[in-house]
Amino acid sequence: MGFVARNDSAPSLATWGAAADALCCEFVFSYSAEELLQRVCFLLNVRPDKLEEYKARHREVWPDMIRALRESGWSNYSLFLRPDGLLVGYLETPDFDQALAEMNRRAVNEQWQREMAPYFLSRNGDSRMDEAMVPIEEIFHLD
Repeated sequence: MGFVARNDSAPSLATWGAAADALCCEFVFSYSAEELLQRVCFLLNVRPDKLEEYKARHREVWPDMIRALRESGWSNYSLFLRPDGLLVGYLETPDFDQALAEMNRRAVNEQWQREMAPYFLSRNGDSRMDEAMVPIEEIFHLD
């Protein structure tokens, strides 16, 4: 069951306490009895001349990187790639900013970002694509 934060037709967040108040109101939340989750979608651009190599790298993501993502709160994480290089990422996490910060503390992420940088078209001079991951607004959700 999903709802937009602070939506009058949604169940009250009052019962969730401070955890709900700490979440950014721009996100749409999905929740279970255990925790609130943010559904996060972002867009990046892969260099058209590097698409096949980029896909191959993601068929062999390092086990340490997968473990770091999970331990940092990333779940249900998917990447979708169009033939023109548009990359759509989707994940669920209790707190996206915290999940990013936790990944930034991991040496394996530093190495992964360094190796992935040549695959991307830079936006605004971003050298690390994880720092360019700006969530886009969710306008509809069907559970």
